[in-house]
Amino acid sequence: MKTLTDSAAQNETALKLSKANKYGALYFLRRDWQLYALLLLPLAMVLVFKYASMFGLTIAFQNYKIAKGFWGSEWVGFEVFQQIFSKPDFSRAIRNTLMLNILDLIFSFTAPIVLALLLNEVKSLMFKRVNQTLLYLPHFLSWVIIGAIAYQLLSEGTGMVNNVIEQLGGVRIPFLQEDTNWLISYLLIGVWQSMGWGTIIYLAAMSGINPELYEAAIVDGAGRWRKMWNVTLPSIRMTIVTLLILSLGNVMGGSFERILALQNKATTEFTTTIPVLVYRWGIESGDFSRATALGLFQSVIGLVLVLIADRIAKKLGEDGLI
Repeated sequence: MKTLTDSAAQNETALKLSKANKYGALYFLRRDWQLYALLLLPLAMVLVFKYASMFGLTIAFQNYKIAKGFWGSEWVGFEVFQQIFSKPDFSRAIRNTLMLNILDLIFSFTAPIVLALLLNEVKSLMFKRVNQTLLYLPHFLSWVIIGAIAYQLLSEGTGMVNNVIEQLGGVRIPFLQEDTNWLISYLLIGVWQSMGWGTIIYLAAMSGINPELYEAAIVDGAGRWRKMWNVTLPSIRMTIVTLLILSLGNVMGGSFERILALQNKATTEFTTTIPVLVYRWGIESGDFSRATALGLFQSVIGLVLVLIADRIAKKLGEDGLI
């Protein structure tokens, strides 16, 4: 009886494969047309907002005037790029962008890995779930809200933290009103906002680790730290490498909203970055050619960094992205 059932299933599978080979994509389209219909809206959004809008990159090579439009504006080639490269703000923006994003990569990228390793060792399921919920909630807050909370807590004049420090006999600290302190606060707030979401990704990767590996490590006399180092970390290495490659593409980018929410007139040393400069030139000054050229430069450098990181990962024996 079982043999007959298996034979019928094999015949049905062979029939489906023969139809697929005969009719090709049309067969799958007729069979799963509802699923393809669901793809139409997100596909249209990608085409309109990601690809069709790339036509606007021609502004970077024009002396663009809104009144003249795309076709009437004068074509100047790479003259706009020469102008932005000679601007004093450009070198400053490059320096600040690299510094902030590299520091962010060091702290905000490693914090979720460490936190995930620690949570993975927690035996109480309820404690783990409560902590996960509390940790990834900041990811869903906008930077406007986070910035407002930061100033309510860390402001030198009326901040809650400084009020407590003063009541304990200490001196008020300008967390957000002095450049060096602002940089430290910027990094710590970024770690707090992002580490919960990153932890979820790594915990998901850890859930796929074969329990027999831990059992074998225990038999060999490994403790918790040895199991983390020799079992858990190697097992999630591919996830770490993939996320690292994607993060490297953002080294020349950064979060405009984050800087805008935390900046103030007292701290201007580190707040001029490429996204901020694009906003100042494009929105505030109306110089769309310079803003587009700077944004294009940023995107090209980011793409090059991703490709280089992918190539290095493959040289080291990882799968990479492409």
